[in-house]
Amino acid sequence: MSSLDEWVEDINESGKVILVEGINDIRALRRIGVKNDIVSLSRMAIFEVVEELSGMEVVILTDFDKKGKELYGKLNSGLQNVGVKVDHKFREWLQRNTKISCIEGLR
Repeated sequence: MSSLDEWVEDINESGKVILVEGINDIRALRRIGVKNDIVSLSRMAIFEVVEELSGMEVVILTDFDKKGKELYGKLNSGLQNVGVKVDHKFREWLQRNTKISCIEGLR
């Protein structure tokens, strides 16, 4: 992945469920062309998310601020404990290759 367009293409081809913090994050991802199922953490408790996604593959795209990083850590460990495979490459690519601090900042 060398551009955001390629990132979008790769994430769409992955078919993985994406976890975000809120509705604005969903809107931002849709605006740049992401078609995957996206789950907003603002609509359910973490334990509900973990139970619902048991056995799936997911991408966690929480913000890169302190709160987002803490949430990422909790989700990552909780999901892996129930057999959910967490794909870190999409989040890591955004951190390395963009200047955004929050997912809703994607353009």
